[in-house]
Amino acid sequence: MPNRNTNTALSLFDDSLPQQQEFLADVLEGLAQPRKTLPCKYFYDERGSQLFEAICETPEYYITRTELGILTQNMEHIANLVGPGCDILEFGSGAGIKIRLLLDGLHDPRSYIPIDISREILESSARTLLEQFPQVQVIPIVGDYHKDIQLPAAFRAQSAHRKLVFFPGSTISNFTPEEAEAFLQRIRALLCEGDGLLIGVDCIKPTHILNAAYNDLAGFTAAFNLNLLQRVEDSFNTNLKTKHFFHHAYFNEAESRIEMHLVSKLDQLIEIEGRHFKFRKGETIHTENSYKYSLEGFGALAQRTGFEISAVWQDPEKLFSLQYLSAR
Repeated sequence: MPNRNTNTALSLFDDSLPQQQEFLADVLEGLAQPRKTLPCKYFYDERGSQLFEAICETPEYYITRTELGILTQNMEHIANLVGPGCDILEFGSGAGIKIRLLLDGLHDPRSYIPIDISREILESSARTLLEQFPQVQVIPIVGDYHKDIQLPAAFRAQSAHRKLVFFPGSTISNFTPEEAEAFLQRIRALLCEGDGLLIGVDCIKPTHILNAAYNDLAGFTAAFNLNLLQRVEDSFNTNLKTKHFFHHAYFNEAESRIEMHLVSKLDQLIEIEGRHFKFRKGETIHTENSYKYSLEGFGALAQRTGFEISAVWQDPEKLFSLQYLSAR
């Protein structure tokens, strides 16, 4: 195959990247709610992305190593389902560890479009991929995939080439069921009949395994959660002190989801850019959900959003699933 990348120059496309004013608006809106919240998309500044990579290496956090194992063991089947010469789009690409396995195992992939909110992490991973896969056109986009993003011609619905959306890590779990359905419908709208979605989906399992995964003994998840407050403290005119909060995560069985919270250690009145927010001791800021699915439950969701399940792969303990969905 001809080398499409004649040099290692890299151009990052900015599309709907949240700026400080948008960050501030989201913080003020979230803290003004009766049950205070902060959007989990703001976890991933440079420090947050580094902490998440550390989380993935902890013995308690099974998701990354389990999904990598499933990818490795089933790559030939995946490659045959995807077919040759595909264009790949990944939402929330991060450090790009899993995509390297995929690009290495697929049949002559044409292009790869990573989308991530962290410019620093995206630029670093894209440069590595350019060097490792010079035959693949790498088109990185700095942006928030929760919003509509202008995509390059290689990934528009009318493209004649096979398209694959890669959405690993069970990131779909961060959406509420209603949001997940809407997001899968957005993905389906990008695809033609026969195109595919390769998606990681975390499974329902014993509560003690789930609670341990989000409360690692090394404290990386706690630091990751608290870093969201540190961003607020560092970014705005505020008397907020991150040290006045602690991390709390638990499995909400009724909702089938892990919830992450930041808990106030004391009664306090916090001012952020002239706005005041009263906290009671023990009151929380809800920062993230991570929903867990049965295979049947996710299969029904896929069907409702215009997909059919072509293959499901799981680890021997059935902790996690990787699924290939075909656009109907």
